[in-house]
Amino acid sequence: MKIDAFCHIMPRKYYDRFFELGVTKEAANLRKRVSNIPSMVDLDVRFKQMDEFGDYRQVINLASPPVETLGSPALSKEMARLANESMAELVAKYPDRFAGFFAATPLDDPEAGVEEYNYAMDSLGAVGAQIYTDVHSKPMDLPEFEQYWENAAQKGGMIQVHPSRNSSWPDYPTETRSRFEIWWTLGWEYDLSVFQSRLVFSGVLERHPDLKLLIHHGGSMIPHFAGRVGPGWDQLGARTPEDQKADVEHYPLTKRPIEYFKMMYADTAMFGAAHALRCSIDFYGADRVLFASDSPFDPEKGPGYIRATIANMEEIGLSDSEKNKIYTDNAARLLGVKVS
Repeated sequence: MKIDAFCHIMPRKYYDRFFELGVTKEAANLRKRVSNIPSMVDLDVRFKQMDEFGDYRQVINLASPPVETLGSPALSKEMARLANESMAELVAKYPDRFAGFFAATPLDDPEAGVEEYNYAMDSLGAVGAQIYTDVHSKPMDLPEFEQYWENAAQKGGMIQVHPSRNSSWPDYPTETRSRFEIWWTLGWEYDLSVFQSRLVFSGVLERHPDLKLLIHHGGSMIPHFAGRVGPGWDQLGARTPEDQKADVEHYPLTKRPIEYFKMMYADTAMFGAAHALRCSIDFYGADRVLFASDSPFDPEKGPGYIRATIANMEEIGLSDSEKNKIYTDNAARLLGVKVS
């Protein structure tokens, strides 16, 4: 069996409500993209695609945009609840297709985010939650989000982290927008890496060592720049101007920075880049990597990244034990999903 731990969906009830809303320009662009991927909402199409891969099940989450971008905190709370109850219904109705779901949590109101997280875990059976690397451009290491991290660590569910910047984030300070989709190809990986770094240096993992963070796209840039993250950050402060020394003199860590990054988890959603997948597994170890495809955002609108990721898993020299861990065992252990 293969448990695909990062797959996007829009349940029909949520999809219909989403298309009723007046949304921002960026959300409208995402709405257009989602509407052009039939398997995002059409289960007949989705199941036919899944049949190609035999004993294969998905852990689903809500497709972009984040619920916080849809309007007021009240609306994001409403949409998160609708998404979670709809995904729970799909998991209950199609257990042979969907092994579980990651909840949406409205973090424009962190208290409401905690409430929805607990409701999804306790009443709906969620395996954790999907969050984004910022909330309305605010970093996730701000004190207002501390209650969310503390609660997530105590509840034990996994927090799946998705990047979130868009074309309004320019490539250079002298410009007003990103060009050539650089914001997506490279910017999203920078987002994920900054998210991890800020949580490390703000002490979130020091305070909450039981927090389980699943970083999308193989842990993003961190495994590939382990020399800079390791020996480079061991010299933290050596490159810091005198007027900024306060940023680095009292950060609350008791271990090397790289050790906190290795406390996180990664997925295999590398879009067919076998060498990059090998690097991520080497960095985290097979016990901390979950099989995932990022379906259905591939050029085929569903099966392409699944097929490519399986091919990568088979060609990079993993042992049978390592493959079993990544395909199924880690999902069973970390997410609590059934694999029989």
